[in-house]
Amino acid sequence: MHNLIESNKINFEKSLEFLKHEISAIRTGRVSPSLVEKIPVESYGTFSELMHVASISSPEPQTIVIKPWDKGLIKAIEKAISQSDLNINPVAESDLLRLNFPPLTEESRLNLVKILAKKLEEGRVAIKGQREKVRELVNKAEKDKEISEDEKFKALEDLDNLTKDYNEKIKQLGEQKEKEIMTI
Repeated sequence: MHNLIESNKINFEKSLEFLKHEISAIRTGRVSPSLVEKIPVESYGTFSELMHVASISSPEPQTIVIKPWDKGLIKAIEKAISQSDLNINPVAESDLLRLNFPPLTEESRLNLVKILAKKLEEGRVAIKGQREKVRELVNKAEKDKEISEDEKFKALEDLDNLTKDYNEKIKQLGEQKEKEIMTI
């Protein structure tokens, strides 16, 4: 593999890791703390992600428990969750919040699959953007006489193969996640 491609491969990996994190927040049959950990919560005049101001656990398949490190933040966390796109009302108990998620219906599962498809497409677009950046670098290197025309074509072929590999990884991630979503 050409060194221009090898040195930029990390950007492909970063795009894939970002996608993995994004789809981990999509709910499957069992709720996961990742559903709520990125929700912005106003604390002391600034916004922090929920995971930075509270411990989050899932003691039961349909329940998430949030225990703020500062009990004064319970109202702010409750407000942030209510305003999020989760469509869930938190239940405040003395020093924690409990989120009880209803079981997924067939319709809600299909909606989650649509959200997954959108996120997968965003991942493919990110990979395509990385490919275009590297393609420009290869063409510039050939134009500046740093590499020969043969090296350019070999590098572009390697780049296309790398792009195919990452698109296949995205496809496999999507198939696995869709299976998790649709499993009752």
